[in-house]
Amino acid sequence: MTDVSILIIEDEGIVAEDIARRLRKLGYEVAGIKNSSEQALNYLSIHSPDLILCDIMIDGAMDGIQVAELIFQTKQIPLIFVTALADRITLERAKKVLPYGYIVKPIDNHDLLTAIELALYKHSVELEKLAISQEKINTITNVAVTEREFEMLTDIMKGLTNAQISETRYISISTVKFHIGKLLEKMEVTNRAEALHKIISLITARGN
Repeated sequence: MTDVSILIIEDEGIVAEDIARRLRKLGYEVAGIKNSSEQALNYLSIHSPDLILCDIMIDGAMDGIQVAELIFQTKQIPLIFVTALADRITLERAKKVLPYGYIVKPIDNHDLLTAIELALYKHSVELEKLAISQEKINTITNVAVTEREFEMLTDIMKGLTNAQISETRYISISTVKFHIGKLLEKMEVTNRAEALHKIISLITARGN
């Protein structure tokens, strides 16, 4: 099991459960299943999953592309469209909201895994370009972070799981969890995704 949580936005219950089953089998955590634009946006107003799989034709006042546009403007969570629609008009609309991937139904596990891994990698590369320093991080925490906590943050920004951090830093997973817990507490966030979103919004707003 990885530390990556994925939100599914899909209005067909059987399809949504099938995607959830596939994700769990691939080792990902399913953050939740939302079947309408309203449900999805209400959930995202509180929670910040690491990635979103979104159908284009969903219930509610907005379709998936409109939801994706709002997500891009406010949270910048990587999003992959999963849809049966593959016509040129739909693709052109979808491209304008800069998705991290596009999977056409019926879903193939290999395509799903590849799209997710590429999306997470692309997002981690974009985060690294922010050139975050320990001094910058200390401007958005309630207490200065330690050197080890900052190391954890840089590893999180690279998209590494707790197990991968443990292996590369030669420390136990329990130690990794302890330092990440202290880091999140100092940043006044509850999970990795919220920490990354706080960095993006605050650092880029300062023009750094």
